[in-house]
Amino acid sequence: MAGAGVREFKRRIRSVSNTQQITKAMKMVAAAKLRRAQERAEAARPYTDTLQDTLSRLAGVAFDISHPLLEKREDVRKVGYIVITADKGLCGAYNTNIIRAAVNAMEEDTRDIEKGIIAVGRKSRDFFRKRGGVDAEFVNLGDNTNYADAREIGQYIINAYENEELDEVYVVYAHFVNVIRQIPTVTKILPIEPPGSEEKTEEYFVEYIYEPSAEEILLSLLPRYIGSQIFHAMLEGKASEFGARMTAMGNATENAGEIIDALTMEMNKVRQAAITDEILDIVGGAEALNKGGK
Repeated sequence: MAGAGVREFKRRIRSVSNTQQITKAMKMVAAAKLRRAQERAEAARPYTDTLQDTLSRLAGVAFDISHPLLEKREDVRKVGYIVITADKGLCGAYNTNIIRAAVNAMEEDTRDIEKGIIAVGRKSRDFFRKRGGVDAEFVNLGDNTNYADAREIGQYIINAYENEELDEVYVVYAHFVNVIRQIPTVTKILPIEPPGSEEKTEEYFVEYIYEPSAEEILLSLLPRYIGSQIFHAMLEGKASEFGARMTAMGNATENAGEIIDALTMEMNKVRQAAITDEILDIVGGAEALNKGGK
């Protein structure tokens, strides 16, 4: 009976050890991918900030300009949420936190309006499909985020906004801070509201000469601005995904090691108990023989 118990412990230890090898390998893969994704996300931030700054400057000098993406509608009937998650799991609470942020944003909006979901990633698609459906889905985009995907998503929401299918659009993603911290973020991208000029220095208000004109440059930048915002969110999300997966797999590897240690200790206890029982049986048998000989 004791032998069967030891064999069961060995089987469980072998199973946990195999799982530990898998989680360790996944951690190493996530760490390698994180390095590149983090570099791309950090490299894109100055471009996004500069584009916002340029848009703010142009909006300050381009008066009486009319463009559908700048029109703020009084009668808001439907709001769209671009929810950017991963296609895969095994990354801790990464996907759950983003979905929760989207759900909270929709619940906090007390207006009597319809909400639409543009799902980017299978996890958001699967979640919202079971809870009312999605307006559009963009899944299986791969680990290497490219601008073509962001531009496609941007063109979809631009068309939906210009056709008055959506009256406001928000993007929900995870802002990458470091390996253990990713902040769920909700940002409004339509209608476009150029950054204000509050708290700007005097150097900010330098007069520039625009060619062909500030109005034409602004009009050409508006669609690019939408694409850049989505691309930036996707890059931040991908870096956050790899960071969360690296942390989750690292914790899983450590937990597997603790389980193996605990199982090994229990197995040794069972083995020692079996040895003790055998010794007692031998001693008892020897005493019985001695008493019989007398």
